Formats: sequence, C-alpha cells, structure tokens
Amino acid sequence: MKNKSKINYKLYLVTNRDLLKNISLTEAVEEAIKGGTTLVQLREKNVSSLEFYNIAKSIKKVTDKYDIPLIIDDRLDIALAVDAAGLHVGQSDMPAIIARKLLGENKILGVSAHTIDEALKAEKDGADYIGTGAIFTTTTKKDAENVSIKSLKEITEKVHIPVVAIGGINQENVKMLKGTGISGISVISSILGKNDIKKASEDLNKCINFI
Repeated sequence: MKNKSKINYKLYLVTNRDLLKNISLTEAVEEAIKGGTTLVQLREKNVSSLEFYNIAKSIKKVTDKYDIPLIIDDRLDIALAVDAAGLHVGQSDMPAIIARKLLGENKILGVSAHTIDEALKAEKDGADYIGTGAIFTTTTKKDAENVSIKSLKEITEKVHIPVVAIGGINQENVKMLKGTGISGISVISSILGKNDIKKASEDLNKCINFI
C-alpha cells in the first residue's frame, strides 16, 4: 500500500451492487478506476461473512492492479482477512480507538462524523480521515443525518486530517462545495447508477478540479 500521507481522497467510490446495470461489481469498480476514481470503499450490509470475504478478495485484485486503496466498511475482520488498505467505521460501529489498536498504525482508518465534536474525537482516536454527510439528500442511505455546507466547512477548519464530503453529491451540486476545504467527495449512485461508469467517473473528476 502507498504511504498513508499520499492517499488521494479526491474521488472516493462507495460500492452498492443494487445500483448496477448489467455489469458485475468487479467490472464496475474497474471502470470507475479507469475513469479516475482514487479510492474504493467496499460496503456490503446484507451478505454472509463468507460472501463478503469472497467479494472483498475479488475487488482487491482490481484495486491492487491499479494501486488504488481498498477500504472495507464496518467489518474489521474482513479488512484484516483480505489485507485491505483500511477500514471505515460509523458512529454506531466499533469505536475508532479500538479499531485503530486492532488495525495497527500502517492501515487507513476512516470515521463518519456529523458534528465538530465527533470529528475531533475521531481525529484524537486515530482516524486518518473523516467522512462527513449527508451533505445533500441521498436515497442510498436512508438513515443518513444531514450536515449543512456551513458545518462541513467548520469541520474542515477544526481537524488536521482530510475530510471527505458524502451524500447526494453529483455533477450539478458538487460546485457548491468549493471553498469548504474538503479533500474529496464520496459518491455511490453518481457513478454506479450510470450506464457508462467510466464516463461518469471522468465527468465527476472534471467537476472537482477545485479540490
């Protein structure tokens, strides 16, 4: 894995197989990477541990091929089992401070934070980056808390680690995030929900030249 300080969070893809149109997840991830996706998070909420492990192994072959970090959502055991680049946890998942101890210092740890206090605690507990949102209305995460653009900017100003904005971000609204100090955007449907995944990734990349 590349040096943690050199990780590029600019276009951070979170997976959701339900959005795919006549394409496998491995193919979709590869197309997204070809279009400029810089980091991939594998998110699977409704599969067995064995299935998650097998999916993670297949996705890691693709991310390794392009030297793109693979982050596993929530499941520390899967992240360790496939030697993923890192783990992402939410506020109701394993505490970040415990995840950091079990992951070790060389792996990436991301933490979801909706407030300045949560972001500062995540940083103190060992997070390498913060995922903040939902910035805009999203249909892919029903229980997402909303975070205003003003609050997003306040979080980026308070923490000393990268902040990635997530939630309903697309080509039309992404320019509203200019000047917030984010290190990247995290998207799902704006790439995986499109017929041409590579082009969707390329088009988003062009829209976020301010990052």
